[in-house]
Amino acid sequence: MTIATPFSVAIVAISALALLGLPIGHAMIAGSILYLFLAGLDMGTAAEQLLNGLYSNYIILAVPLFILAAELMNIGSMTERLLRFCNAVVGRFRGGLALVNVVQSVIFAGMSGSAIADAAGTGRMMQVMMTADGKYRASYAAALTAATAVIGPIIPPSIPMVLYALVSDASIGYLFLAGVVPGLLMALSQMAIVIIGARRENFPVEPPVPLRSLPGITWRAFPTLMMPVVLLGGIYSGATTPTEAAAIAAAYALLISAGLYRSVRFRDFYRSVLESARTSASIGMLIAGALVFNYVVTVENIPDTIKGLLTAWNLSPLSFLVLVNLLLLLLGCLLEGTTILLIIIPVLIPTAKALGIDMVHFGVIVVVNIMLGLITPPYGLLLFVMTRIAGTPVRAIVRDVTPFLCAMVVALALITLFPDLVLWLPRLLGYQG
Repeated sequence: MTIATPFSVAIVAISALALLGLPIGHAMIAGSILYLFLAGLDMGTAAEQLLNGLYSNYIILAVPLFILAAELMNIGSMTERLLRFCNAVVGRFRGGLALVNVVQSVIFAGMSGSAIADAAGTGRMMQVMMTADGKYRASYAAALTAATAVIGPIIPPSIPMVLYALVSDASIGYLFLAGVVPGLLMALSQMAIVIIGARRENFPVEPPVPLRSLPGITWRAFPTLMMPVVLLGGIYSGATTPTEAAAIAAAYALLISAGLYRSVRFRDFYRSVLESARTSASIGMLIAGALVFNYVVTVENIPDTIKGLLTAWNLSPLSFLVLVNLLLLLLGCLLEGTTILLIIIPVLIPTAKALGIDMVHFGVIVVVNIMLGLITPPYGLLLFVMTRIAGTPVRAIVRDVTPFLCAMVVALALITLFPDLVLWLPRLLGYQG
């Protein structure tokens, strides 16, 4: 008769607690403590791993700061000015508002680092603009907004890349740089689908903004457009660390919204800080649970076991990356992205290193896969966010998001096959990988 091992009992306990509704971070902590008890190890090790992991990783501070920066941008008029600028640039073409949706996501991506923040902020405004007077179907507008929000964490700054750096020891600065070209490639793939659909469905043409008005619109949006320059300039000039840059981004968003634009009330500010704290706490508990569970995984020697198994298959680097893409796309249908990033990826990293795969290239592939999971049914979180915003059934949004998802999978295949698309910009600025 086979006796259940402590590790298998821990996995069953984590799964059962999660299915019963306990947050996954709490479930992982409880399951890990159960493992330590059954294995005869010191249960206090769980607290030690949790505290050492949280308090010795200065980089984790960037996560709540980027979340706060995104919240502060959404309560002020920064997003409205950004949308007016994008509309003035590309709104005049057929399907112009749909193109505006893509362009504003590219610009907003350089500020927030969060797909949910993009969808809840500028995405909410785009939904109203696109569906006014029946210009676009509500489901199409919601699907496009969900798809464009995916770009947010690929173009720097990026909260998922910060978390990837935490588990891989890759350089955040070079990870941020590596996301620029793939993010733009994703945007181009979305614009191609919009242009094709605009002709087939005869999308409306917006009244063109007079060229004489463009300088004034640009000037009013200029402080907002400068935020990515301030943020990334500080990092790549060496003046700030990514964590310090995140703090500067939050301070800059508050200064512009409250000081220059005078569009923030104290009640709005308090609500945004409270919401940022709630989101940060939920991510923090997930990180804490992952730190404890990763200790269990290390004790069980799971990464080396998987590394040996995959090595025995004689996989080439490309075959391994294709396998990782398929695995992550499948897991994205079922699991939340942060869980995948903190639990699954640390198990795959030793194999990737053994095959000589660049950790920055691997990190971008991982983040793109996780972002695609946000619009992949049945779990896709962005699909549910846009369902609440648009009041449209998930089924209709899934139907309209599918062409965009397929186009972005093609873009993912390109960055997997051609690492130089990812590594060109980091190498241009000194990366030796």
